Amino acid sequence: MLSSPHEDKAVSVTTRQERGALVLAVSGDLDVDSVPPLGLALTAAAAEGAGPVVVDLSGVGFADSTTVNVLLQSHTALGDRLRLAAPSPFMQRLIGMIGLDSALPVLPSVDEAIDAVLPS
Repeated sequence: MLSSPHEDKAVSVTTRQERGALVLAVSGDLDVDSVPPLGLALTAAAAEGAGPVVVDLSGVGFADSTTVNVLLQSHTALGDRLRLAAPSPFMQRLIGMIGLDSALPVLPSVDEAIDAVLPS
């Protein structure tokens, strides 16, 4: 197996309930080898519950196209329940560069993502 240039930053996905929302706090570098825990957490969120699902991206140092694909697939399953929050500087650049914010709601903080009333 080829080693990732980012493998020194292990991925962590921590889930918590906060004010009726499921918050997934993601940290580390996400790539084809390390993104599965996020995908599994989002799949579980789609199968359970009905409130907002907020992906806290403040701890993400790197993400590749596999990560974007996981987020877009999750949006298909979760619809307007999925919100991205507090993107790190790298994620802000990635989101802006590919226009991900035109497909998914991206909010500046977890609190704003939880409280957001999104158009249907």
